[in-house]
Amino acid sequence: MSELTQKTRLTNALKGESVDKAPVASVTQTATVELMEMTGASWPEAHSDASKMAKLALASHTEAGLEAVRYPFCLTVLAEAMGCEVNMGTQNRQPSITEHPYTKGTDDLKMPDNLAKLGRIPAVVETTGIVRDSVGEDVPIIAGMEGPVTLASDLASVKKFMKWSIKKPDDFNTILDFATDACIEYANILLDSGVDMICVADPVASPDLMNPATFNDTLKPCLAKFAEAVDCVKILHVCGNVTPILDMMGDCKFEGLSIEEKVKDVKEAKKTVEGRATLVGNVSSPFTILSGTPDKVKEEVKKALDDGISVVAPGCGIAPNSPLENVKALVEGRDEYFS
Repeated sequence: MSELTQKTRLTNALKGESVDKAPVASVTQTATVELMEMTGASWPEAHSDASKMAKLALASHTEAGLEAVRYPFCLTVLAEAMGCEVNMGTQNRQPSITEHPYTKGTDDLKMPDNLAKLGRIPAVVETTGIVRDSVGEDVPIIAGMEGPVTLASDLASVKKFMKWSIKKPDDFNTILDFATDACIEYANILLDSGVDMICVADPVASPDLMNPATFNDTLKPCLAKFAEAVDCVKILHVCGNVTPILDMMGDCKFEGLSIEEKVKDVKEAKKTVEGRATLVGNVSSPFTILSGTPDKVKEEVKKALDDGISVVAPGCGIAPNSPLENVKALVEGRDEYFS
C-alpha cells in the first residue's frame, strides 16, 4: 500500500479500514508547558485567544510529531456558553466549572438563540480556519468537546445530577436531553467551521461515577442520538476502567472508542466492539507519558499495537508537565514497530 496522507490514515483506521501503519494522535488534550514555552502561546490565554490556541495546538503536530491537530484544551467551552461560570486555570492547570446555572431544577431550561456567538465558541471556530490554512487538507483536525452526560452534570452540578439520577428521574432525563441537544448544536457548529473529526470526552459517564445499568438505559441513547445527528468521524472518550460498559459504548455509533490503560485486557476489548468501533489509546498519560521515559513510552506503544489498538494515543489527556521527548516517543515507538 502506498503511503497515505495523515488524514486518510486516521480516517481509515477509525473506520476499521486498511492502513499502511497505525496512526499516532492524541484525541484528548495535547498542550504541554514545554510547547507553551516554545511557542509563546500559554494557558490560560490560549483557551480564549484564537491565534494562541492555534499556535499551541499546531505545536503538538509540528514539534511533537502527532499526526493530527487537536483543540481546544479543556472541557468547559460549551458549558461556559450554556451559562456555567469558569475558572480559567493556570499555565499547568485546565479551566474548571465553578458555578452551575440549574442547581434548583429544570423548569427554567433555555437553549441560547445564538450559541455560535457565545463565550469562547467564536475563538474555537476561528482557530479552525487558522489551523487549516497552516496544515492544508492532508492533516486531520480534531475538535474536542464535553459530552452530554458531562455537560448535564456541569449545568446542574455533579452532586445534583447524581442525586437526580436516583431521586428525581424526570429532572435527570430532562437535563440530559437538554444537554444532548446543546452538544449536537455545538458539534455541528464545529463541523461547519471545517474540522474533520470530533472527540467527545464524557468523563462523568464513567462507571466510576455512574452505574453501568444507567449507562445502558439512559446515557447510551443520548450518546447514540448525538452520533446520529453529527455527520463526521467521531471518537468517544470515557475515563476510567470502562470494561463494564465497553459493549454498550460499542452501540453508541462512534467510529472510535478512546480507552485508558485501566482497561487491562485490550485484546478482549477489541473482540467486544469488533465490527462496531475501533480502539484508540491506551498509553498511560500519568504513569508513562508524564513520569516515564521515552523507552517506556515506546514499550507501551508496541504492546498497544500487539493487543489490537487501531490508533496509538495517550489513554487520557496529556498532562501539561509531560516531557516533550515522551510525547515524541509515541511516534518513534510506532515507527520502530512498523519498520
